[in-house]
Amino acid sequence: MIQATSSFGELLRHWRRVRRFSQLELAMQADISSKHVSFLETGRNRPSRDMILRLTQAMDLPLRDRNVLLNAAGFTAAYAESELSSPLIEQAGEALSRILDKQEPYPAIVLDAHWNLVKQNRGAASFGSLFLPEGPQSGFNALEMLFSPDGLQPFVVNWEELSSTLLMRVFREAQLPGNDRAGRLFARLAAMPATPGNWRDIAGRYPDGPTVDLVLEKDSRRYAFFTTITTFGTPQDVTLQELRIESYFPSDAATRALCESWRSD
Repeated sequence: MIQATSSFGELLRHWRRVRRFSQLELAMQADISSKHVSFLETGRNRPSRDMILRLTQAMDLPLRDRNVLLNAAGFTAAYAESELSSPLIEQAGEALSRILDKQEPYPAIVLDAHWNLVKQNRGAASFGSLFLPEGPQSGFNALEMLFSPDGLQPFVVNWEELSSTLLMRVFREAQLPGNDRAGRLFARLAAMPATPGNWRDIAGRYPDGPTVDLVLEKDSRRYAFFTTITTFGTPQDVTLQELRIESYFPSDAATRALCESWRSD
């Protein structure tokens, strides 16, 4: 498995393959020769800082991983990683709050890169309180709450499909250089009692799409949603890029009516 301590050439080759570029295709995207790409991967040529930024932009890498490649080549990071309490993130938080408010009465939450709950709207709090005594709180890990037998798992109708699809996402995140936290999260989720042993096979039957279905049932009442994920388009900060807004939309009339009833709460 590729590590954050791997050489620049190893990391470049890893990401080129992840992005499914040949050396020629990457060279064309970065406007350099394929021979130069080959020499960078084998270590025969040492990259400049500008060359690394050009290559990582051509591959559309996340900002965190652009920093990893820069560090591997001996350069300082190009993109800041702000604390959630920083002025930049607080300013973005105002925009996030407006987006969450516009989603009312339907649930919406903001997650960080590690699936921890950062913000939620009233719809999410109301929906969570149907299944969790205290409702979802900031700092909760959304996936651990979903997979736990003391969380949402006993209520999920489409459990095998949902859990296997999400576990595959975390598994892929764990393969990225330096993502040790994703590896630990994956291990915890895979060890949960209800996690299907054949989750890989199940996930293979449900290719990634733009939405994810969530169907829950409690006291003979069924609630059906489909979810979408939104991120900031062109951030120059690692933390800001990794924030994601997960919005829930009712899939049937009964679920829509439930959500609408929260307007008067």
